Amino acid sequence: MKKERILQIFKDCSAIITDSHIVYTSGRHGAVYINKDAVYPYTKKIQELCEIIATHFYYPVGSFIKVVDIEVVVAPAIGGVILSQWVADHLTYLKGRQVFSVYAEKIGDKNFIIKRGYDKLIPGKSVLVVEDILTTGASAKKVVELTRAIGGNVVGLGVLCNRGGITPKDVGDVPELFALINIELDSWDEKDCPLCEQKIPINTDVGKGREFLKRKFLAREVK
Repeated sequence: MKKERILQIFKDCSAIITDSHIVYTSGRHGAVYINKDAVYPYTKKIQELCEIIATHFYYPVGSFIKVVDIEVVVAPAIGGVILSQWVADHLTYLKGRQVFSVYAEKIGDKNFIIKRGYDKLIPGKSVLVVEDILTTGASAKKVVELTRAIGGNVVGLGVLCNRGGITPKDVGDVPELFALINIELDSWDEKDCPLCEQKIPINTDVGKGREFLKRKFLAREVK
């Protein structure tokens, strides 16, 4: 599928927000936001995107004979659960046998765990990790490392959008990192943010703007 079609899907779902003041998960500020949550309600569109990821890893570029024997798809919760389900479903169809879909849950602020018995499906298996948006790649890297720690063989990482210029090395040195779209976006630390300097209101509908303003309010209260 052409990149134009992929971008059109995001635009059709109003998933690309521009000319705003966003606080990203990393804490940095920017003017553009890829709202993957806007795509998820459109089941046919997210199915279409996941089919591209599944097909890409099933038929590696440059080889239309050898296929990658993916047995499990794992993703970080929450949004990644939907991606894991659809990618695994497409791979199940392509392979003609079951490919499992599991997910990693967040514990605390930083770590992940695979439980509910899903962890027993991973040891000794070839595993594809999927994620929606890569900004710093921190969550994806943790899921890659967790998967390996419990005996899974990570064969790659597939994502909807790489907006942070993330490389395979940044996410646990995965064999392959495949993104449907790669977008280079400017971002700034709060102290260097030109949007803050211009007093442009922070978007509280997406990103971490609401939490950011709450922290700022509490900090003023303490003083």
